[in-house]
Amino acid sequence: MADLISQNPDGSIYVPDHPVIGCIPGDGTGPDIWNATRPVLDTAVATSYGGNRTINFTELPAGESSFQKTGEWLPKTTLEQIKKLRVAIKGPMTTPVGKGMRSLNVAIRQELDLFACIRPARYINGVPSPCRNPAAIDMVIFRENTEDLYAGIEWQSGSRDAKEIIDFIKKKTGKALAADTTGIGIKPISEANTKRLVRKAIQYALDNDRKSVTLMHKGNIMKFTEGAFLHWGREVGTTEFTNAVILEDQLWDAFNGNIPRGKILLKDRIADSMFQQVLLRPEEYDIIAAPNLNGDYISDLLAAMVGGLGLAPGANIGSECAVFEATHGTAPKYAGQDKVNPGSLILSGAMMLDHMGWHEAANLIHTALEQAIADRHVTYDLARQIPGATEVSCSEFGQRICKHMG
Repeated sequence: MADLISQNPDGSIYVPDHPVIGCIPGDGTGPDIWNATRPVLDTAVATSYGGNRTINFTELPAGESSFQKTGEWLPKTTLEQIKKLRVAIKGPMTTPVGKGMRSLNVAIRQELDLFACIRPARYINGVPSPCRNPAAIDMVIFRENTEDLYAGIEWQSGSRDAKEIIDFIKKKTGKALAADTTGIGIKPISEANTKRLVRKAIQYALDNDRKSVTLMHKGNIMKFTEGAFLHWGREVGTTEFTNAVILEDQLWDAFNGNIPRGKILLKDRIADSMFQQVLLRPEEYDIIAAPNLNGDYISDLLAAMVGGLGLAPGANIGSECAVFEATHGTAPKYAGQDKVNPGSLILSGAMMLDHMGWHEAANLIHTALEQAIADRHVTYDLARQIPGATEVSCSEFGQRICKHMG
């Protein structure tokens, strides 16, 4: 019997043994990777709980396939269903070019107020990496998901609205911009949205025995947006987690550079420096909290450092619901070829199981995936980089992961 996930008074979720979870296979290669992912999730749950737990997936329309059938890229009924079910998983989706909404992924995040984009980056043994010490990479990015330049507040160059904004800027600041050839975008960063993101990042660090949270910003230049992100983020740490958080200057003054057990070190780094830091000194960074655009950049860099987007999971979590997704594009030239790496969606499914509290099944997926890669029977993106590897299809790679759960 299938039941709905509900929310407890403290904001946590109650997951029955047979929950209904929404799924959006996606466009392009999306159906291929979903068809490889679903058996992995089902096998992990069945193996971990002896058949006493199951997931009942219900397909929700969205993306190009939805548009072709209904004329809607993102039906309101789909958003309503995700709210009702509280948990969903989705493959990559096509975003219309030159028309319609800017991004279906961004639209889902904003419409459902999924304010935290969580992107783990952890090296898997045997995966080719451009880094000299990839095993030191084990970070989680908390990216603010609802504002910054992704808010979509912009005007095309030469438009009447752009000219009005440019005239307003000149009156307020004295700066003259070329009215006919300048596009304008607005970068909103708010106190409330910053604080809830940083709060979630610090709590995650405490719950998962992490040592530090780093605020990534460009506040030296953008003083009232990213500078404010830094100020508000530090305020959360020093006022809401007074018994758990210490700042870097306190670390040396009071603790001689050693982080006491049970404490979280709250750091901050300017964005351009952060890129160098994660490349050269990855062992010093744990959790990174960042505004939307910075978080987007650093997430993809870290994904490349541990083997590429094919193995990069992602989650978008709000106060009432969560959507777990593949972090790569639709790769339409490979659509229907049963070829691409399903690892991103599989690992996102493991994040979903962790979110549900089904940690045994999530851990089983991680172990089985690592064993499948160690066997060197992998999809083409990995096979061409691993000496002696045998290329297998998307679906066969999923099947091999399932076999390692036996």
